[in-house]
Amino acid sequence: MADWVIRLIEQTGYVGVFLLMFLETVFPPVPSEVIMPIAGLGAARGQMTLWGVILCGTAGAMFGNFFWYLLARVIGIERFRPFVEKHGRWLTLDWYDVEKAEKLFGRFGGIVVGIGRMLPTVRSVVSVPAGLLRMRLKSFLIWSTIGTAGWSSALAVAGYLLGQQFEDIEKVVGPLSAAVIALIVLAYIYRQLTWRKRHPR
Repeated sequence: MADWVIRLIEQTGYVGVFLLMFLETVFPPVPSEVIMPIAGLGAARGQMTLWGVILCGTAGAMFGNFFWYLLARVIGIERFRPFVEKHGRWLTLDWYDVEKAEKLFGRFGGIVVGIGRMLPTVRSVVSVPAGLLRMRLKSFLIWSTIGTAGWSSALAVAGYLLGQQFEDIEKVVGPLSAAVIALIVLAYIYRQLTWRKRHPR
């Protein structure tokens, strides 16, 4: 897979970086943990500039982020109310939780999105709750851009500095991604175990 990404970026340059990051956000065929370090390596070899790689990678990801936000906002959270009320036990949330999340995004949505953009796994899905809960578009774009630029920059600079040693990047990003997934699973289990306390018959 890495060889295919290398060839595509070598042949198309900035356009390839933009398209790959857009596709990674909309329908992840290749993770950004592969795309941006390879693009950073291309910059180290003089094929592109590091700033150009970061800009195109951030722009591509932001187009994908906006796509999911807009789609989720058009759908709206109210459409899911019957589903939440029927299957809330297994979703580990009820409509009161949804209303709390809506207030949270109203007050701290920018920080949630900004931090989420720099976390593996979370960064790919945080647009959906932001859109469903109708986070202000201006705040969404500003904080998403900050977080996405930070993530893209870190990976591109790592590729630029480490050269072809992608396994060194994976040694850091891989465990971080696994830790995030583990925390999500543990949070789900905890909410399942405490469901009866929060919802006594």
